[in-house]
Amino acid sequence: MSNSSSIRHFLLLALADMRQLQLLHFCLLLGISLAALLGNGLIISAVACGHHLHTPMFFFLLNLALSNLGSICTTVPKAMHNSLWDTRNISYTGCAAQLFFFMFFLSAEYFLLTIMCYDRYVSICKPLHYGTLLGSRAFAHMAAAAWASAFLYSLLHTANTFSLPLCHGSALGQFFCEILQILKLSCSYSNLRELWPIAVSACLAFGCFVFIVFSYVQIFRAVLRIPSEQGRHKTFSTCLPHLAVVSLFLSTAAFAHLKPPSMSSPSLDLTLSVLYSVVPPALNPLIYSLRNQELKDALRKMMTLSFRNNKLSFFCSITFRM
Repeated sequence: MSNSSSIRHFLLLALADMRQLQLLHFCLLLGISLAALLGNGLIISAVACGHHLHTPMFFFLLNLALSNLGSICTTVPKAMHNSLWDTRNISYTGCAAQLFFFMFFLSAEYFLLTIMCYDRYVSICKPLHYGTLLGSRAFAHMAAAAWASAFLYSLLHTANTFSLPLCHGSALGQFFCEILQILKLSCSYSNLRELWPIAVSACLAFGCFVFIVFSYVQIFRAVLRIPSEQGRHKTFSTCLPHLAVVSLFLSTAAFAHLKPPSMSSPSLDLTLSVLYSVVPPALNPLIYSLRNQELKDALRKMMTLSFRNNKLSFFCSITFRM
């Protein structure tokens, strides 16, 4: 019998046993993480530098990009390190920090997606009250509330999870530290202490889900009342990227945690965990940039200006040497 005080490190699930597959996984994770860093970094730069993008919708998109960057930087670097050096260890404090930040950025993303749904609802269903309901201070307060709620939420779960005595070794069935995997190591009688945070989480997640569904029902009803087909298409295209991101996030996360035990297997669990923790941060910038003309124009303008500045700087350096 071991307890949490005697555990110095955890053993994460290896992505593969063969050395060639480990290096392949390292290259795949490196490519995905670079794509996420580039895509989200471009969105943050475009929104921050483009004054015409200083609106609630793009402000929430900037915050979503920040949460995506934080999420992928929390889990992927350690997985890449383990694949490259053929190791599985993560320290006790490192596991606690990884769990906290993963929960923090993941819950912040969910709260931000819910707020962005409210933004779409007000802009389409109540356009005359948009300035009143989402003024310059209102959307900043909503974003701050999302980050603060995510911080308290992750702090609650991390503190409660790592206060449990662990009696079943230190091997986790996941490539990063996850609450459910740590609970499997805890003593059977201590699991009751985690039931009430899980119940709170379930109620909160379900409440956000109901709000998102209700908002989109109202949005679809408002769109269908638009007389012209072009107007319906243009209005619906503004909320299509958000709907795609929400569907990707909720479907992968829900299936990973709510699938029946008979379908559970190490390979399937690993694939699903990658789908909801690694893939969305890389795909979200692509989804938003492909369907948003304002964002595409801002990115094109920023990249053109950067290219011109680099070209001018190179020309000046050559001239100075001559």
